[in-house]
Amino acid sequence: MQSHVDLIGLVFFFVMVALWTVFALIFGLRKKPPKTAEQARDTKSLDGLLLQSIGYALAWIAPRPNFAPIVPMPKWVEITVAAAGIVLAALSLWLMWRAIIVLGKQWGYVARIIEGHMLITEGPYNLVRNPIYTGMFGILIATGLAASRWPMLIAAILFFLCGTWVRVRREENLLRQSFGAEFEVYRSRVPALIPWLF
Repeated sequence: MQSHVDLIGLVFFFVMVALWTVFALIFGLRKKPPKTAEQARDTKSLDGLLLQSIGYALAWIAPRPNFAPIVPMPKWVEITVAAAGIVLAALSLWLMWRAIIVLGKQWGYVARIIEGHMLITEGPYNLVRNPIYTGMFGILIATGLAASRWPMLIAAILFFLCGTWVRVRREENLLRQSFGAEFEVYRSRVPALIPWLF
């Protein structure tokens, strides 16, 4: 006997696949800025990137059978969760895209300070200090709602947050060394990851 495929879950899943394609394009096909001399670099920030990547992998492996919801729920709740997940993913992508544009040549996979580095506090950086990670976290949550089993989503969140903590700590140490009191004032005023909370 063949199980029934959940149509809402199917649509949600494939919309998320499309949004992940956009995510890959944002990071992979963006216009590369000209090479700029580095004044400081912390390659240990890549350890955080590895943990974040494990979180993403956990969100995708062992998908739910027949695109069923993450937990049993009425259809109207499932529709609401799917719509909220799609909106969350789309807003997260927009936030990452804007943050990368505002950072310009200062953005990189490795924590670094480049020649002429400026402390960016405008645009999305006025909302949170790490809007790219905020967006990455949003798309992780949306992916989990679309594809993960709930224990895998919890594990994915834990790995991602541990990786984000490593990266934020490494990056902010470099900013503190370079900008001193100016960075501390910014840090005290703007939350790290979640607007108005943390």
